[in-house]
Amino acid sequence: MFLKNILKKEYYYNFWNKNNQEWKKRNNYEQGPPNLDEIFINFFKKVNRIFNFKPIKKFNNGKFLILLIVVCIAIWFFSGFYTIKEAERGLILRLGKFDHIVYPGLNWKPTFIDKLITINVESVKELAASGIMLTADENVVRVEMNVQYKITNPKLYLFSVVNADDSLKQATDSALREVIGKYDMDRILTEGRTLIRSDTYQSIENTIRPYNMGITLLDVNFQTARPPEEVKEAFDDAIAARENEQQYIREAEAYANEVQPHAYGQAQRILEEGRSYSIKKILTAQGEVLRFNKLLLEYKLFPKITKKRLYLDTLEKIFGNTKKILLGNTNCSNILLSLNKIFDIDHHMNNCKNSYPNNRINKVNIK
Repeated sequence: MFLKNILKKEYYYNFWNKNNQEWKKRNNYEQGPPNLDEIFINFFKKVNRIFNFKPIKKFNNGKFLILLIVVCIAIWFFSGFYTIKEAERGLILRLGKFDHIVYPGLNWKPTFIDKLITINVESVKELAASGIMLTADENVVRVEMNVQYKITNPKLYLFSVVNADDSLKQATDSALREVIGKYDMDRILTEGRTLIRSDTYQSIENTIRPYNMGITLLDVNFQTARPPEEVKEAFDDAIAARENEQQYIREAEAYANEVQPHAYGQAQRILEEGRSYSIKKILTAQGEVLRFNKLLLEYKLFPKITKKRLYLDTLEKIFGNTKKILLGNTNCSNILLSLNKIFDIDHHMNNCKNSYPNNRINKVNIK
């Protein structure tokens, strides 16, 4: 019934129009302020008529005020219930001053006295820092860095500094400029990225520690570093030349690693051959000395026999190492034959006998 009457434009118009006319009459004929009791009584009478309640014949002002107070207290009490999620922590401000921390679950607070502020302590926040910075060799480089952090103490996060996120951003910018200023541009653009990342992380940690901001750094990602657009082509050429240099160095090292073991092995072989030759000569000389000492004793005892023996041994060595032999004769004295013709000696001697039958030919015996 109530919804039907509300939806009717005529009822809506008549209701408020009649109300406005009563207020106009009251303003025209009464000079004092409106009576609050009368206003509430008229309001509840209209509500009763809308909901088809029985008409109120008598209304006690005292009971009405008590009922109104009870209703207001009930509304105030039930409006104080709230829920904290699992990933959140609630901070209660009582009359503007921090009172306590509320944990996940259903809780209650006195409305208009306590104020609730919820902080997510499990989500990972990100902070981006970038800018054009000066290097140690007085070059300019554009760098970008991303900082990941998490709130671990909500009370310190809200009340230790005015704005913890802004303070962390300022600390990150300062630390990044300090670290970039310690390295030259070539190192920043090439192999120094990991070192810059660790130094920046340590510098940020040292900066925010005295402020107790309730923040824990998780990671610092050094995203990119590049020269300004005005000199980008020159730096690209320099980087290409550096890469070619490294390539040539690696090729030379590979060739050295291939040749060096072979040369080392050959050197070791020559050294071993030299050592063996030295040992051989020393042992041979020592053996010759021992043999000479024995011959010396024999020579002292039997000088003629020993001298003849030495002579024969010497001839044997000489003819044993030569490839040619000499045939002595008055007419065939200059005939030289190679050892490979040794089996033709008899044939040659027979020819000499046939040519000179009266001559005597002596054959040297070769062992």
